[in-house]
Amino acid sequence: MSWWIVNYIPSWVLLIGLIVLVAGAAALIQRYVRRRFPVLNGDAHNDATKFTYGFIGFVYAFFIGFVVSSMWGQTNAADANARTEGAAAAQMARDAVIFDTADRDRIRQSLLTYEQAAIVEWPQTRKSRSPDADAALSHLYRAYDGVAAKTDTQKTLLATSFSNLDKISQARTVRLLTAREDAGLPWPFWAVIFLTSAMVVGTAIIYGVEKPSLHYPMVGIVGVIVATNLFLILELAHPYVGAVSTSSDPLQEVLAVLSQPVP
Repeated sequence: MSWWIVNYIPSWVLLIGLIVLVAGAAALIQRYVRRRFPVLNGDAHNDATKFTYGFIGFVYAFFIGFVVSSMWGQTNAADANARTEGAAAAQMARDAVIFDTADRDRIRQSLLTYEQAAIVEWPQTRKSRSPDADAALSHLYRAYDGVAAKTDTQKTLLATSFSNLDKISQARTVRLLTAREDAGLPWPFWAVIFLTSAMVVGTAIIYGVEKPSLHYPMVGIVGVIVATNLFLILELAHPYVGAVSTSSDPLQEVLAVLSQPVP
């Protein structure tokens, strides 16, 4: 469900929607509570409310910080894997110029075909593995198998290129597995997030403030903070979709390298 929300709803619409939903619902509940329980408008219970709010706020902040930190690390790992995939391919493109003309052109064309297939595969990674990318990767291996290295430099760079080719294959496999197994946060995490969020907003609602002109903005601010935290968690929950997802820019960089004239 969270994947569908992040993938199909624009980030700005999602943020505004969450703010309106959370802050608006909090305002409606607050209005009902102030009318239904006028005794809560006083400050007789504020000593207990202050302690409760402080404790709940601490737990909420600690848990949200833990979740965001964990998911940010997941996104960073996906970014690092993409950079590894792109950097290895870019190095292969640069090293290919040392081979004979026929081998060089065959390698660069095979590498170009693979990178184009991998970029097309990128947004569909979660749904299926691209047969075109599989075929292009196999063809790239065969292109290197056909290289006849004559000099020591060519032999060294051929071995290095095979090592980088293995890095590309491994990085792609990690990317595919990560995207395929990406189910977002488990439901116990969402349960705790929603429960603590409701408690934070709830304690702000029952906090005794006599003047509505002061109480409504206070609850509204708390609602906006909770909504933005939910937005951040949703955007970070899936490393390959959303506003802060890992992009295919490293692979695009390889195309830029291959488009440069051969020295």
